[in-house]
Amino acid sequence: MDLTYPPETVPFRAEVRAWLEANLPEGWFEPGFQMTDEQRVDFNRDWTERLFGGGWICSSWPTEYGGKGLSTMDAVVVNEEFAKAGAPMRADFFGDTLVGPTILQWGTEEQKKEFLPKILSGTIAWCQGFSEPDAGSDLANLGTRAVLDGDEWVINGQKIWTTQGFIADYVFILCRTDPDASKHKGISYLLCPMDQPGVEVRPIKQVDGSAEFAEVFFTDARCSKDNVVGGLNNGWSVAMTTLGFERGTSATTGHRRFETELNHILEIAKRNGAINDPMIRQRLALAYSKVQIMRINGLRSLSSVLHNKKDFGVAALGATNKIFWSEYHQQVMKLAMDIMGVEGQILLGDPGEDESVPGYGRRAVNSQYPTNALQSSFFFSRSETIWGGTSQIQRNIVGERVLGLPKEPKVAT
Repeated sequence: MDLTYPPETVPFRAEVRAWLEANLPEGWFEPGFQMTDEQRVDFNRDWTERLFGGGWICSSWPTEYGGKGLSTMDAVVVNEEFAKAGAPMRADFFGDTLVGPTILQWGTEEQKKEFLPKILSGTIAWCQGFSEPDAGSDLANLGTRAVLDGDEWVINGQKIWTTQGFIADYVFILCRTDPDASKHKGISYLLCPMDQPGVEVRPIKQVDGSAEFAEVFFTDARCSKDNVVGGLNNGWSVAMTTLGFERGTSATTGHRRFETELNHILEIAKRNGAINDPMIRQRLALAYSKVQIMRINGLRSLSSVLHNKKDFGVAALGATNKIFWSEYHQQVMKLAMDIMGVEGQILLGDPGEDESVPGYGRRAVNSQYPTNALQSSFFFSRSETIWGGTSQIQRNIVGERVLGLPKEPKVAT
């Protein structure tokens, strides 16, 4: 693995850093910088326009579709500099990172012209309609159906755990379009508008008071027959492409959120004296070592991509990384609650001193929900071994595709 970045990345890195310094709000890089809720709303609105104007949204896309045409290495540099600055670099995660690249690879020219400019400008928001109550890890067992009626698909069924479903303008949804085909073969990937009478969104309220997820019911909902991405009944292959984009050029920055969070936990341990407990110190040291392993594995993934390696070990790296970070995060959040002690069990919101920890206070003080930042992260971490591929499924991938173990026997019907 070569850890040396090409020399041509040095001036480009300086260019990205200079743009960030010139465009982020005054005081952004000062320790303890905060914004009020109103300032955050203004920032989010203005920042998307600045990103679009600077060409940083989807900068690795081809120039003919609005990107900068950056190489993989330059795209990594952009991600790293934005991550170092703690600056958001996407208008809409599902649009920029998942469905946009999928349309680039599989879509027709008409679909690219229709949807890609709106993704780049942030004028439409997306959600993902994959999981169902009876088709989570076994995604190919989905039951939502789409039937062609003239020039439109008529969709009936239910999706669950739909992140930002209540604010999305469109859903990229997997539907069964050939009920007589084998379960992997009869699926199509559709782009369906959310703002119509046949779509009902019910937020799923979490224990911390938030409702990021939703369940979505489709009752004779409609979308154009031209909104099939990748061809009729080829949705499984298209969906696997979408899921593969979740990692991409963030390989070298994925560890940073855990590093920032761990530093926050360490500051609390120093402040309340928990750091004097030798067992706490040992657990903190273990957490630090695991974050460094994530950093090294990210560089390993990047090296594999740059050298176009496609062996089984590389294929399994994504699965092992997913297992590693998701299970680590649950462990370290348990550690955080142990360090906070009784205070960790009381839902009082974000105290000012917690928000002043350098590098951790760039979000507005949470006035809407009763949890502080670590409590919210604790609750959310419980889901991380489920979404994006459960730990059990990831272990099956490693066992079957890398170690050559026999497939899990199917239950007799």
